[in-house]
Amino acid sequence: MMRFAWLALSVLSLSACTVGPDFHTPQGPHVERWREPQGRQADSRAVADPLQERWWDVFHDAQLSALTRRALTDNLDLKLAGSRLQQSRAVRQVTTAGRYPNLAAGGGYQRKRNSGEGLNDPSGENGRSAFNQWDTGFSAAWELDFWGRVKRETEAADATLQVAEDDRRAVLLSVLAETAQDYIQLRGVQNTRNVTEQNLDVARHSLKLSQLRLADGVATDLDVAEAAAQVATIEARLPELQQRQDQLINALSLLMGEPPQALHAQLSKDAAVPQTPRQVAIGLPSQLAERRPDIRQAEARLHAATANIGVAKGDFYPRITLSGSLGAQALQLADFGSWGSRAFAFGPQFSLPLFNGGRLQGMLTLREAQQQEAALAYQHTVLRAWHEIDDQLTRYNASQLRRDSLAEAVRQNQIALTTAQHQYVEGVADFVNVLTVQSALLATQEQWVQSSTDVSLAMVGLYKALGGGWESVYPLQTAKR
Repeated sequence: MMRFAWLALSVLSLSACTVGPDFHTPQGPHVERWREPQGRQADSRAVADPLQERWWDVFHDAQLSALTRRALTDNLDLKLAGSRLQQSRAVRQVTTAGRYPNLAAGGGYQRKRNSGEGLNDPSGENGRSAFNQWDTGFSAAWELDFWGRVKRETEAADATLQVAEDDRRAVLLSVLAETAQDYIQLRGVQNTRNVTEQNLDVARHSLKLSQLRLADGVATDLDVAEAAAQVATIEARLPELQQRQDQLINALSLLMGEPPQALHAQLSKDAAVPQTPRQVAIGLPSQLAERRPDIRQAEARLHAATANIGVAKGDFYPRITLSGSLGAQALQLADFGSWGSRAFAFGPQFSLPLFNGGRLQGMLTLREAQQQEAALAYQHTVLRAWHEIDDQLTRYNASQLRRDSLAEAVRQNQIALTTAQHQYVEGVADFVNVLTVQSALLATQEQWVQSSTDVSLAMVGLYKALGGGWESVYPLQTAKR
C-alpha cells in the first residue's frame, strides 16, 4: 500500500504539467490610424468614431432597414449556418465528454446450460441440466488526465466551436452586405430608367419638331430619319433596364427566402438611391481583429491547431484509467440481492505505447505542420483585411469625386442641349448638333446615376471590409467551458 501511495503521489505531482505548447493570441500589424486617400478629399470622409453596429440605418432608408430586418430572420443561408453551429456544439459535447467519469448500469437474466466438459458448471451436474443466472450492477471508468491530453482535446474542441460561431457571423455579414448592395443597385437601375425615359421624351419631341419642319419645307428627310433613329436607340435601352430590375428584385426575394418576384409589388415603385452621410464612423484600427469574422476564425483555427499538438504529444505517454464495478449475481431469484450475491471489482489500468511503426511521431509532425499553416493563414487573413479596407477607403473617396464631376458635366450638357435646340429652330445649326448633344447628355446622366450608386456601394463595401454589423444580432459569445 505504501508503494502504491508513493506511486500515486509521484504521478499526481506531474498532473500540473500539460503537454504541448500554450496558445497565445498572435500579434497583427500595429496600425495607429487609418490611411487617408491620396490627392483631393471628398466631402464625406471616414472618421475614427465608434463603428455604427446597425450601419444600414445610416442611409436613412426605411425600406432598406425593413428588408435588412427581414433578411436577419428569414434568410436560408443564415438558418443553415445556425444548423451547422448546432452540429459543432454537439461535436464539442461528444469530444469533451472524456473529462468526466463514464458511469453505466445494467442487469439481465439468462437461462443457461454449460458444457459438461468445460469449467465452472454451477449446476453441479456436469452440464446435464440448465440453470438460471440473474445479474445486475454498476460500472464506472475514468481516465486520469495526468498529462493534459484530454484538456488539450477540450481546448481544441472549444476553438473549433469558435470557428463555427464566427462562420455564422461571416454569413450574417455577407447577407447584410448583399441585401444593401442589391437594394442600392435596384434603386440605381430605376433612376437610370427614369433618366432614359426623360431623354426618350426629349427625343420624341425632337422627332415631332423635325417632322413639322419637314412639312414646312425647312428640314430634310435626313433630319427626320436621324431623329427617329435616336428615338429607337433610346427605346432599346429600356428592356435591358427592366430585365435588370427584375433580376435584382429576384435576388432580394431569394435573400428573404421568398419565391421569384415575391417583392415586386413592394420594390417596383421607383425610389431614390440611398445617400451616404457626411461622416462615416469606422472605429479604430485596433478593433479590427476583434470584429472581422474571418480574422477571428483564423485565430480560432490557429488555437485549435496549437492544442492538437498537445493531444498528439499526450499519446506518447501512458493512459491511466480508474475502473470499477459493483453488482449482484445469483442462480436463484430468492438469493438475488442477498449479501452473499454481491460482486465487485476495482483498480487502476494503464496502457503505454511501445511500438507503432512511427504512427505517433508522424501524427505529431502533421499537427506541427498544421499549426505552421494556420499561423501563416492568420497572417495572410489579417494582411488581406487591411488591403480590403484601404481599397474601399480609396474607392469611397474616388467615387464621390467622380460623381461630383459628372454632376457638373450633366449641368453643362443640359445647357448645351437647350442651346442646340434653339439654334436648330432658328435655323442656325444642323439637327446633327441636337442629336450629338442629346447623346452626350444621356451618357453623362447615366454615368452620374451609376456614380451615385457607386458611392453608396462603396460605403457598404467599406463596412463589410470592417466586419461590422453582426454585433447587433449575434453578440460576442465564447464557447461554454
